[in-house]
Amino acid sequence: MLIPILIIDVALVAWSLHLMKQAVECKEFSFMLAGILVALSAAAMGLVYFLMGSCIDHIAQMSQHAYSYF
Repeated sequence: MLIPILIIDVALVAWSLHLMKQAVECKEFSFMLAGILVALSAAAMGLVYFLMGSCIDHIAQMSQHAYSYF
């Protein structure tokens, strides 16, 4: 599952760089804002993936310990 997330993140970063390049060429603030928002969403998606992975691992370990007592 890590590979698809990384591919999507790389694609989002590439898209944001493309938007920022268009912003510089056209002198448009809206393209720059869109590029920043896309880059932030890519970073947030990666962060949430890694945080949830740690959380799910912790919950799985807790459930294994709970069943070992019975």
